[in-house]
Amino acid sequence: MFKTKIKQVVRLLGLLTLVGLGLQAGSIAKASDVPDLPAQCVSIEVQAGNTLAFHAYARGVQIYRWNGASWDFVAPVASLFAEPRYFGEVGSHYVGPTWESKSGSKVVGRRVLGTGCTPDPNAIAWLLLEKVTTSGPGIFNSVTYIQRVNTTGGVAPSAPGSAIGEVQEVPYTAEYYFHRADGPNGPAN
Repeated sequence: MFKTKIKQVVRLLGLLTLVGLGLQAGSIAKASDVPDLPAQCVSIEVQAGNTLAFHAYARGVQIYRWNGASWDFVAPVASLFAEPRYFGEVGSHYVGPTWESKSGSKVVGRRVLGTGCTPDPNAIAWLLLEKVTTSGPGIFNSVTYIQRVNTTGGVAPSAPGSAIGEVQEVPYTAEYYFHRADGPNGPAN
C-alpha cells in the first residue's frame, strides 16, 4: 500500500510538472506577442519585415528642467525588467535615448517623425523609435525599431518651477518592444 501511494505521488508530481511547463511555455509565447495598439496608435506599428526580438518593462523617472517659462525634457532614467512586476532586471534606459543590457549590448534610437499617440493624457506618449546605432552582443544587438507603449506617469509637471534650472524627476512606467529585421541577421534565421 505504501508503494502504491508513493507511485501515485510521483505520477501526480510528474503531471504537475508537465502542466507547469505547458503554462510556462504559454506565458513565454504570450510575452513575445506584439503590443495591442488602440486605433489612435496605428502610427507606431512596426514596418513589415521586422520581428519582435525582446519585450521589457521599465520603471524609472522622466527628468525635466525649468527654463523660466516651461519644463524642458532632459532624459529618462529607468531600469528594464524581463517580467511585468519588475523582476529580473536586464538593463537600463537613459539619455540618448539609449537602452543598455547588463551584458553590455546597446541600442540608441530616435523617434520616427510623424508617429506617436497619447491614449492616457496623464501619461507620456506611446512612441515608435528607430535605431541609430547598436553595439555589443546581446539582447539589443541588431535592433531596428523600439515601441514604447502602456505608459503611466512621466508627464512634465503642471506647476511652474521656482527657479531657472530647477530639476524635477517624474516617476513613470512603460513597456518597450524591441524588433529586429527579418533575414540574414534577424530572428527569421
